[in-house]
Amino acid sequence: MNRHGVRLGKGAGYSDIEVALLQEAGLVGPETTIVTTVHDLQVTDDDLPETTHDFSVDIVVTPTTVIRCDEPRRPHGLLWDDLPTDKIAAIPALAARLRRQRVT
Repeated sequence: MNRHGVRLGKGAGYSDIEVALLQEAGLVGPETTIVTTVHDLQVTDDDLPETTHDFSVDIVVTPTTVIRCDEPRRPHGLLWDDLPTDKIAAIPALAARLRRQRVT
């Protein structure tokens, strides 16, 4: 994680999917503050890679400091073209959302 709120995870994008689903449901918006906790050793000053589906956090809390990040980035919902069929099938909330989209 860096001081701009850019996160590094395990690479599967599950957090990004959760935030996108919450946005589509109207439960997370631009005014929603997203906070995370990490150890001091997990914060870097370096730039970190970001993709179009990534979101950033607003505040990072460590045992010794609180970092307020500038200009958080939020996706505008799910990027269906970036989701492999097997991942959609493995996540019940995604599979159900896709089925609802096809019916409407």
